[in-house]
Amino acid sequence: MEIKDLKALIKMITDTDITEFEMENEEEKILIKRGKEQEVIHVSSPAAPQYMQPAPQAPAAPASAAAPVPEEAASAAKDAYEAITSPIVGTFYRAPAPDADPYVEVGSIVEKGQVLCIVEAMKLMNEIEAEFKCKVIEIAKQNAEPVEFGDVLFRVERL
Repeated sequence: MEIKDLKALIKMITDTDITEFEMENEEEKILIKRGKEQEVIHVSSPAAPQYMQPAPQAPAAPASAAAPVPEEAASAAKDAYEAITSPIVGTFYRAPAPDADPYVEVGSIVEKGQVLCIVEAMKLMNEIEAEFKCKVIEIAKQNAEPVEFGDVLFRVERL
């Protein structure tokens, strides 16, 4: 995308009440976010891909001495797996349509590039794909549940 086209796109978005815009094709990916605090623009090409990092999480409250051990073990088990997070704010959907089967279930083996779910943002259906071959260990969100940027959608085991 040329600079003049990018400037026109930014002007169009700032002239509306849109707070986030994402566009991707074979050659480039454009993500524009705006809000009260800051305006963030990510542009990447295949030669130099940029990966979005999840938003910083608030520090966890210290565990009390009376906390049950199974809860700690469950937390440690979750940390052993990789998290697939939401790249955008939107609504999480497990299937392409309400009457369709979900893309994946717990225990599913997923190939690189296979669709895991959809995150709808402003009536745009964004397919979330696996970035590597993996096994689905946990589905962290319920169907039609709102998600924030960086929210864990799946916990997976890399294969």
